[in-house]
Amino acid sequence: MSPRHVLLAVLVAAIWGFNFVVLKVGLDEFPPILFSALRFLAAAVPAIFFVGRPSVPWRWVISVGLVLGVAKFSFLFIGLKAGMPSGLSSLVLQSQVIFTTVFAAIVLRERPKRVQITGIALAVAGIGVIAWDYGLSSPLLGFALIIAAAACWGVSNVLMRYARPADTLRFMVWVSAVAVLPLFALSALTEDMSALGRLDWSGAAAVGYVAWISTLLGFGIWGFLLRQYESSVVAPFSLLVPVFGMLSAWAFLGEDLSWLQAAAGGLVLAGLAIPLLLGRRAARTEVLPEPLVPAGR
Repeated sequence: MSPRHVLLAVLVAAIWGFNFVVLKVGLDEFPPILFSALRFLAAAVPAIFFVGRPSVPWRWVISVGLVLGVAKFSFLFIGLKAGMPSGLSSLVLQSQVIFTTVFAAIVLRERPKRVQITGIALAVAGIGVIAWDYGLSSPLLGFALIIAAAACWGVSNVLMRYARPADTLRFMVWVSAVAVLPLFALSALTEDMSALGRLDWSGAAAVGYVAWISTLLGFGIWGFLLRQYESSVVAPFSLLVPVFGMLSAWAFLGEDLSWLQAAAGGLVLAGLAIPLLLGRRAARTEVLPEPLVPAGR
């Protein structure tokens, strides 16, 4: 990846890391599915009236809208509401790298290298330790929901790799629009929507951040990077999300990690970092007969 694109990937990680603090604020104001519906409504309107039609077939817009917008964020928000700590959630959610690599290998025929398989094995071991330690003192439902959200994120990464929208901001606006009605319908069936009548400044600010900064800006940049490079190259940058997430949760929410969770988190981050770091080293030492052109260009 070029230095400019590396900086963009790090910026997305910082946005998404702090997002977990904002989500806790929003979930104190709204039930989880309603909060997600408001997030995507704010992301879609009024932008949808100015960006024009999506530049990819509707099947990709609808597929990503349902998998990413409805399924992934419903699982994530409900998991957080069920008591999963925001800092720990930001770490466990990065198991999406594992799902992305596996799904890309199956669907896109992007064969993982041996170093990627080794890294995935380490990350799986770390997540297993977190699940065991967390399950000793807390219900596993919240943890399982975060894992389900990570799996949906992995599927959406592959779908976006297939779609390769020329304008990722426009694509994410329409993806957000697709998610709105299903989420409001789910909320009406399962939740108390009276929180809409008690909207205050903190709730409005939380909706604004997750809609405009995390969703449109964050996923717009992420989708752009996925269009330029293979999924297995872009996805490991999300290992920085829990670093920002856990630091933000510590600074703003007073959350702490047990020593075992911290050690397991280090194992997860090492497993996610090894393929990226060793892959870049191999690329620097390899002698090529002609300039490299990033996949997808």
